[in-house]
This record gives sequence, C-alpha cells and structure tokens, in this order.
Amino acid sequence: MPGAAPSVGSAVSGRAAKAGSQLVLLGALLAGIAALAAPTMLFVARESWSTEQGSHGPIVLFTGLWLLWRQWPAAKAVAARPNGWLWAGALTVFLISYAFARITQIVELEGYLMYACLLAVLYSTVGAQAMRRLWFPLFYLAFIFPPPESLVAAVTLPMKMELSKAAVSFLAFLGYPIGGEGVRIYIGQYELLVAAACSGLNSIISLSAISLFYIYIRHQAEWRYALLLVFLIVPVALLANFVRVLILILLTYHVGEAAAQGFLHNFAGVFMFAVALLAIYVADEVMRPLWLRRSQASGAAGDV
Repeated sequence: MPGAAPSVGSAVSGRAAKAGSQLVLLGALLAGIAALAAPTMLFVARESWSTEQGSHGPIVLFTGLWLLWRQWPAAKAVAARPNGWLWAGALTVFLISYAFARITQIVELEGYLMYACLLAVLYSTVGAQAMRRLWFPLFYLAFIFPPPESLVAAVTLPMKMELSKAAVSFLAFLGYPIGGEGVRIYIGQYELLVAAACSGLNSIISLSAISLFYIYIRHQAEWRYALLLVFLIVPVALLANFVRVLILILLTYHVGEAAAQGFLHNFAGVFMFAVALLAIYVADEVMRPLWLRRSQASGAAGDV
C-alpha cells in the first residue's frame, strides 16, 4: 500500500505531460493554419469578394463553417489518423505549389492550393472516413474561391454569344430597331457589349453555391430528388440572365446609356439573382408533391 501512491502520482503526471504536449502541438497546428490561410483569405476577399462575381464568398464561408460545426460530432466519432507518408507527400506538393502561386499573386491558384493544404492537414488529423462524413461542407467551401480566368473565358464566350443572339432576335420580333454582331448589340444610336457579368457564368457560380446549400439542408436524405433540383440551377441562371440582358437593353434604349450602366445595372443583377433563387424555391415547392406521389406509387406497385 505505501508504494501505491508514487505509482498513481507518476501516472497522473504522465497523463498531464501527455495532455500538455498535445495542447502544444494543437496550438502549433492552429498557428500554422492561421499563418497559411490568413494572407490568402485577405487576398481573396480584396480581389474577389469585393466584386459582383465573388460577392457570394462571405455567405459561403460562414454557412460552410456552420455546416462543419454541425457535422463535426459525427465525423469525430469515426476519426482515425491515417498513414503518415501519403498525407505528408501530398502536403509537401501542395505547399510548394502554394508558395509559387503566392509569389506570382495568382489569386485563383493560390486560393485552391491553400485549401488543398488545409484538406491535407485535416486528413492527417481525422482520416478518410471522417472526411467522407464532411464531404458536402468541404466541397461547398471551395465556392469561396474564384474560378480560373481561363476557364471563365472559355465558358462565358459561347454563353455571351448565345445570349446576345437570343436577345436580339426576341427584341427584333417585337419591332425594336436592333441588330447584333457577336457579343456587340446595336439598338437605336447605342452600342452595347455583353460582358461576363451578364453572360450567366457568374450567376451560375453564385446561384449554384447558395442553391446547393438550400438543397442539402432541406433534401440531403433524398439524393435523387436533390440531384433533380441541382440540374435546374443552370437553366434557371441562364434564363434569369437572359431577362437581365433584355432589361439592360431596354433601359439603354428608353432611358439612356448612363442610367443603364449605373445603379440600374447593378440593381438588375441583384434583382435577377433574387428572382433566380426564388425560382429554385418555387420549383422545389411545385415538384416536391409530385415526386412524393410518384415515390408512393412506385412503392405501392412494388408491394403488390
């Protein structure tokens, strides 16, 4: 009995030392993450979030962090540290690439590579099974970074061409003095250029991010129906931007170029984005009963 006390004390001090070392490692890890992420996030906020194209970034950041906090208990329950060589090799490659992007100030590459580094660190801490539990928040958070400009240019050009042609044809049918050449539109004495902001891609990115959040929160257990709603995002965004282009052309013709390119130009973008979100919600409300009725009919037929 007299010899038991020292062994208990040794065990307690050993656990305290282990807990202290874990706290030190955790503090060092958090400091490293902050040092890595803070400069890039400030750069992204300054270069992307302050523009119409990236205005959804702060919303995605805060809602994505909320989703991570909400699903963390389920992921923590299955967390297990993986083999060290795989994540260490991936992290080394990502860090070298990130340093290059940071030096060259390429905001698109820098953001995604920084995020890849954070994912590698997360994988080293919780493992693959836990990350599978967090798949949607981790995917959703990638929307805070702007897409590569080369991809934007490749995708927006055909969209701008088709939107311009459709708008010109529609207004010509209504009797307006309008013509078009590529992405240039001529109406009356005015000449307009359909820019990337009006082409649909920017709205598709923003609308996709916010709509995916809505669909996941409301229908995550019904992946087939959720996928059906996801397929509606691009057509809704393109239709909304077609209406936006029509509004801007008519404003230019009836009110003047100065009015159409000022406050009303930005207001038209915000208004049509809100209309597109509302359209996704209305489509959900209309299609949901039909989907449930079909599912119940299929289940009843299967029982028979």
